[in-house]
Amino acid sequence: MKSFMDENFTLNNETAQILYHGYAKETPIIDYHCHISPQEIAEDKCFENITELWLGGDHYKWRLMRSNGVEEKYITGDGSAWEKFREWAGTLERAIGNPLFHWSHLELKRYFDYDGVLNRDTAKEVWKLCNEKITNGNMSAKWLVRKSNVKVIGTTDDPIDSLEWHQIIAKDTSFQTKVLPMWRPDRAVGIEKTEYLAYLGMLGEVAGIEIHSFAELKKALKRRLDYFDACGCTGSDHGMLYVPYQMAEDSVVEEIFRKRQNNQEISNIEELQFKTACLLFLGEEYKKRNWVMQLHIGVTRDNNELLFAKLGADTGFDSIYNRVPLEQLSSFLNKLNKTDSLPRVIIYSLNPNDNATIGTLMGCFQDAGTRGKVQHGSAWWFNDHEAGMREQMTSLANLGVLGNFIGMLTDSRSFLSYTRHEYFRRILCDMVGNWIETGRYPADVKKAGQLITDICYNNVNQYFGFQV
Repeated sequence: MKSFMDENFTLNNETAQILYHGYAKETPIIDYHCHISPQEIAEDKCFENITELWLGGDHYKWRLMRSNGVEEKYITGDGSAWEKFREWAGTLERAIGNPLFHWSHLELKRYFDYDGVLNRDTAKEVWKLCNEKITNGNMSAKWLVRKSNVKVIGTTDDPIDSLEWHQIIAKDTSFQTKVLPMWRPDRAVGIEKTEYLAYLGMLGEVAGIEIHSFAELKKALKRRLDYFDACGCTGSDHGMLYVPYQMAEDSVVEEIFRKRQNNQEISNIEELQFKTACLLFLGEEYKKRNWVMQLHIGVTRDNNELLFAKLGADTGFDSIYNRVPLEQLSSFLNKLNKTDSLPRVIIYSLNPNDNATIGTLMGCFQDAGTRGKVQHGSAWWFNDHEAGMREQMTSLANLGVLGNFIGMLTDSRSFLSYTRHEYFRRILCDMVGNWIETGRYPADVKKAGQLITDICYNNVNQYFGFQV
């Protein structure tokens, strides 16, 4: 029987152990997509206790606690910090097979030197240990980033964001990690949202232009794109149900925009026409600036209307959409490609059933001179467990070039989440190690080690042009 989560956790053969300990373990991290607050980094936030650091804003954990019958009072409510931690410990002990069980214990090992097991019986001990280290060990935001060996953090930023915190961080010569903005224009595209017109007002104000037409919207977005570019941005990020493709003449798009400005109802077809025009325009602009376009698709949001009304977005009520029309994605990519306007693109679908479709589609739009121009994004959100990672990487290996893969991201709001990269790297090394041990790949550890290092660091560094 193996020890619980020892140094060779998930590394089920000798070659996997050599690859992980000799290559992956010490390779720095590039976290190119996350939701960490740049303000908390700039201010070098110190945390009051393990609950604030570990459970604050983490809807992954909140969902699990609800599934364990925990009252909302002890999740997002006014329960004490200790009570919330206790309820998380009680939930975790029952979460066998869930990645949160492994992530949580990796976090306890790496940041708090705790090698035991967190459950309701040990909760008080772990609570005391963690809080003592937080209080006495200066476990600030910057300290945690340094401890995690993170070279680049790509945040998630709206076009109206000032990026002031990124600028403050960039001036801190004592902090070597690059914290770069990533353009997230969902609100500029979401014409169907009730707050859309109010948002246009804010966008126009920061862009220095009144927005009364689609042409003026594009002009405003160009100004903000230039601003983001000057602040070090090299990529965008789009979150949507699916990538639409419903073409319309410019005059039709202008009429749709005019109707929305006049608070007239727009049809579903008109919504898709407008969004298609926006995304094609943005794709062209990304190509001009040599940016990466990230497409996160296949999520239905805010399913529980009752609790959404009480708690708001990003609180744990999203799920997988199982009818993603990937033929529209194909048409979208094809349209940009025909005019040499297709940027580097990463496609993530929350539905793992889309893996093979994405794997074959991306092969249609690769480009000479760019390794993996169109990428199959890492196992994301509800798929970043061991089975999901193995399935995504196996599909990519079967249908594409695994050696060009840009690897893992955290997609997290927590400074402790960098152990997700360790989890991914262990699984990757186990897969490659198994292929070597069973004669499916040559027993050339040096070559395999280089492949591991590329997937974990070098590929994404080159892909986004981070230059670290």
